[in-house]
Amino acid sequence: MNTYGYIRVSATDQNEDRQLTAMRALGVPPDRLYIDKLSGKDFDRPRYRALARRLKSGDLLYVQSIDRLGRNYEEIQNQWRLLTKEKGADICVLDMPLLDTRLHKDLIGTFISDIVLQILSFVAHSERDNIRKRQAEGIAAARARGVQFGRPVKKPPENFTQLVKLWERGNLPISEVVARCGMGESTFYRRLLELRIRQGKR
Repeated sequence: MNTYGYIRVSATDQNEDRQLTAMRALGVPPDRLYIDKLSGKDFDRPRYRALARRLKSGDLLYVQSIDRLGRNYEEIQNQWRLLTKEKGADICVLDMPLLDTRLHKDLIGTFISDIVLQILSFVAHSERDNIRKRQAEGIAAARARGVQFGRPVKKPPENFTQLVKLWERGNLPISEVVARCGMGESTFYRRLLELRIRQGKR
C-alpha cells in the first residue's frame, strides 16, 4: 500500500500550509503529495489527474476535507466512485471520520458513508455557488461606487491631434507616432476613431 495526499487551494495567492502540515504529520512522502492551485468547479486539474492515474488498488489517499477534493456535486460523486470502486483505492477525509473507506466495508457502513458523502458534496457545491453570488454582488456594489475593473484606459497625450496630423501627412511613420503616444497600434487606432467621431468624421 502506498499513501498519497491531495491538496487544493483555489488561487495561487492562497496558502496551503495547513493542509501540508496535516499531510506531513500523517507521514505522506513529499513525492506522493499532489497540489493544485485551481478552482474546485471541476476535476480538470493537472496534479489531480496525475494522482488519479497513479493510484492503484490498496493505495490510500488523504484529503483535508471534501471541498478540497472539489466543489461540484456530481463530479465529487463520480470521482469518489472512480477512485474507490474502479481503482480500488481507499480515501480518508481528515475532518470527517465517517468518510474513511477503510472503516466501512460492510453494507450498512457503506450506506452511511454514501449518505455523508452526498451531504458534504452538496454543501461544498452550495458554498461554491454562494461564493460566486457574493463575488457578483461585491462587483456590482463596487461598480455602483464608481470602481473601475480591468486595465485602466490609456488616454492619448495632449498633442495627440498634432501627432495624427503629422502621421496623416506622411511626416511621421506609425511606429514613431505610437511610440510618442505610449500605446500600441490597436489602441492608437481606437483613440483615432474616437477623435474622428468627436470631430464628426468617420
